[in-house]
Amino acid sequence: MSRQKIEFPNAEGVQLAGLLELPTATPLAWALFAHCFTCGKDVAAASRIARALAKRGIAVLRFDFTGLGNSDGDFANTNFSSNVEDLLAAANWLRETHQAPSLIIGHSLGGAAVLRAAHEIPELKAVCTIAAPATASHVSHLFEDAIETIQESGKANVRLGSREFTIKQQLLTDLDQYGSTAHIAKLGKPLLIFHSPLDSTVSIDEAAAIYKAAKHPKSFISLDQADHLLTQAVDSEYVAATLTAWAGRYLDIPEQAGLRQPRVAEGEVLVTEENHDFLRGLHTASHHLLADEPVSAGGGNAGPSPYDLLLMGLGACTSMTMRMYAKHKKIPLEDVEVSLTHARIHAEDCEHCDDHEADARADSKGRIEQLSRRIRLKGDLSEEQRQGLLRIANRCPVHRTLTSDPVISTTLED
Repeated sequence: MSRQKIEFPNAEGVQLAGLLELPTATPLAWALFAHCFTCGKDVAAASRIARALAKRGIAVLRFDFTGLGNSDGDFANTNFSSNVEDLLAAANWLRETHQAPSLIIGHSLGGAAVLRAAHEIPELKAVCTIAAPATASHVSHLFEDAIETIQESGKANVRLGSREFTIKQQLLTDLDQYGSTAHIAKLGKPLLIFHSPLDSTVSIDEAAAIYKAAKHPKSFISLDQADHLLTQAVDSEYVAATLTAWAGRYLDIPEQAGLRQPRVAEGEVLVTEENHDFLRGLHTASHHLLADEPVSAGGGNAGPSPYDLLLMGLGACTSMTMRMYAKHKKIPLEDVEVSLTHARIHAEDCEHCDDHEADARADSKGRIEQLSRRIRLKGDLSEEQRQGLLRIANRCPVHRTLTSDPVISTTLED
C-alpha cells in the first residue's frame, strides 16, 4: 500500500488537505471518507478504516474539512452546508485526477453530510454511515450550555472533547435547516448503517431513524461494545471487513482482492500482468512486489518503474559488496548510502568515457546510456580505506554483469 498527501480547492478556493490511501495493485474501487465533527482526517477511526479498505483493494480519500487539521480556512466561519460543499469538491478532485468515487463513507456528523452530498455525486453506487445522526440538527445539543451566549454575543467558545472551538450563530442557524430526514428517502442508492448500542454521543435511535427513512436496499450492522469514535482498532477493522463484503456486490469487487502470488522456482523471477496498462507483479520463490510507471507516464504509480528497479539492483549489490569487504578487512565503516540515477546523454558529454568508447556505445542520435552512482561513507576512515571501498564498489556482481555486455536469450513458450 502507499499513501499520498494531496491538496485541492473547495468551492470558495480554500485549499483542503487530504490523504489518499492506495492499495498495492490497481484500485478495485474509489471511496471518499468524511470524518466526525471537529475531528480531522487523522482521527483513529478514519485512518484505520481507510488503511484497512486499501488492503482490500479500495482506494480511499480522506481529508480535513475547512478550518480543521491541515486545511486552510477558519472553522468558526464553517457550517454543515460548507462541509457538504467540501465533500463535493473532494469528489470532483477524485473525478478529475483518478476516478469518481463509487463508495462514500461518513462517520458521525460526516455520516449526515454524506447522506446529503450523495445526491450530487451521480457515480456513487453505495453509501455507508458510521455512528451518524439522522439529521445535522442533532449536533446542536453539543452547544446547549452556550446557546444563550451565542444568541446574545453572536459567538461563544465551546469545549468539545479536549479542544476549544469558536461557535458562531451562523452555524446554529445553518444546522436548523437540516432537521428533516426526507432526503434519506430519496437517496436512491444502497445504504449500510453501522452503529453501536453503547454510543453515548449519538444514540442508536438516530440509526433507527436513518433506517426507517431509507428505502431498500438498506442494511444495519450493530457495532457491539464499540464507542462513538471506534477507539479500539478491532472495531475499525470489523467495519472495513464487513463494509468490503457488503459493498462487493454493488462495486463488482472480487472476493479475493489483491496481488496474486503464483509459485515460482528457486532462482527464477516471474513477471505477471496485473492490469492492461503498466502494473506488473514481480515474483520470486519467496517475494512478491509490484512494478508500475508514474502517473505522468500513464501508470498508476503503484510501484517502482523498471529503470528504478534496475538502479535499485545495482545500488543494493554495491552496498552489500562494500559491507562484506569492510567486514573482511575490519574497516570501521558505520554506514553506506548509494544514490543512483539513469540518463541518456550525448556521447561528448560523458566525463568518464574516452572518445573511442563513447563513439562505440552511442546510438544513432549520438547518445549513450549513463548510470550515475554516488556513494556516501560514514565512519572514521582513512583515505586509503575510502579508496579501497570505492574500488570494490566497481567489482560488485551486478556492476560486472551490466558492464560485461551480457547475452540475453529469449524464447517463446506454449
